[in-house]
Amino acid sequence: MPAKDTYHNEVKNALLKDGWIITADPYFIKYEDAELYADLAAEKPIAAEREGQKIVVEIKSFIGRSLMYDFHSALGQYIVYRNLIQLTAPEYTLYLAIDDVVYTNFFQRKSIQVITKENQLLLIVVEMEKEEILEWIN
Repeated sequence: MPAKDTYHNEVKNALLKDGWIITADPYFIKYEDAELYADLAAEKPIAAEREGQKIVVEIKSFIGRSLMYDFHSALGQYIVYRNLIQLTAPEYTLYLAIDDVVYTNFFQRKSIQVITKENQLLLIVVEMEKEEILEWIN
C-alpha cells in the first residue's frame, strides 16, 4: 500500500464537504502487468451538481526539494494514471488535487500553464486549512 500524501485527509474532507462519496481510498489501477494506486475515487450522488460523475483524485503537496521537480513527477504520474484509467475504467475522470497556495504561486506561471493545457491536466484547487474546494479547473 502506498504512503498517503501530506494533504490526503484535507482533500478527502474537502470532497466530502462538497457532496462527494468516497468510493475507494486508495483507488487500485490494474492493467496487464501494471498495478498502481491513485489516492482516491469518488462519486457525486444523483441530483447534485456534477451528478453521476465519477472521479479519481491524485493528491500532490509540492513540498519536495523544488516545485519544478515535484511538477515533473506529478505530471508524469498523472499521464500514466490517466492513460491506464481510460483503458480500465473510462467512466472515471482523473484530477490532480493541489493546495491553493501552490496553484497561485506556481501553476500561474506561463510555462506551467502551457504544459498544463497541452497535457489536459485537470485540477482541484483546495484550501487545506479550511478543507474546502476553491476551484475545479477543466
